[in-house]
Amino acid sequence: MTPTAAVVGQLARDLVLTVDQLPEPGRSGAAGSRHEQLGGKGANQAVALAQLGVRPSLIAVAGDDMIGDVLLAQARRDGIDVRSVVRRPGALTGLIVEILEPGGRYRYVEHLPPPVLLGEDDVLRARPVIEGADAVLVQLQQPEAATLAAARIGHEAGKLVVLDGEIKDKSLLAYADVVRADETEAAGLDEDVLDHGPKLLALARKDGNLFVWRGGRVTIPLDDAEVVDTTGGGDAFVAALTAALLAGASYEEAAQRATAASAATVTHVSGRPELRDV
Repeated sequence: MTPTAAVVGQLARDLVLTVDQLPEPGRSGAAGSRHEQLGGKGANQAVALAQLGVRPSLIAVAGDDMIGDVLLAQARRDGIDVRSVVRRPGALTGLIVEILEPGGRYRYVEHLPPPVLLGEDDVLRARPVIEGADAVLVQLQQPEAATLAAARIGHEAGKLVVLDGEIKDKSLLAYADVVRADETEAAGLDEDVLDHGPKLLALARKDGNLFVWRGGRVTIPLDDAEVVDTTGGGDAFVAALTAALLAGASYEEAAQRATAASAATVTHVSGRPELRDV
């Protein structure tokens, strides 16, 4: 039976422009390439899950504009169930603009106002989807009331709950099975997280990805592939880790697959994953 996952997070129009160098203030400059696509951490994770053989449902917010129509159509083509995506009346769909320079240097400009973020009521309306999934992925960049509701529903239904991002509300830990954070988000996190509920802690570090569980730990070194754009690497990581755990992989095997998926994603421009061959 195909495993399923509910992804609670962001959907946005993702625009990536590559430039040789930024223009001086008051001047214009040419972009080398342009990538415009379905994006946002929630959508990226859902796309990656679908590519890895997991059937994803996305719980997110889009505006009631034409861009929302286009992005949801793309999500359906990607194999994502978007019936739990809220169409917010009068709101513009979220926008993330990335300016990417040579060497992987980037700048983000985002328009993600409150109307295109999830509210607790949005999550509660999606309760049947969360309860019916095998795993629940919760993007912690969304408002705390929404993330807490999603994690609690998933935990009470006995699902694999994966938290991705900075833990601002420690009460979340009681509902989590997996906690993943990048270098910035991991500030203040250490192995005692496992005393508060989670079974697996995954931390991105400069020397590799550290995975800790009761009775074991492993650091998976980063490979030597050229990093072009780190955008989306964490989303691919979370999706591959979840897919591996749902498939019954050991923590060490899941760690290897997650690191490989992230490495494959950062070698191309934009955060859209391409994991069918990973």
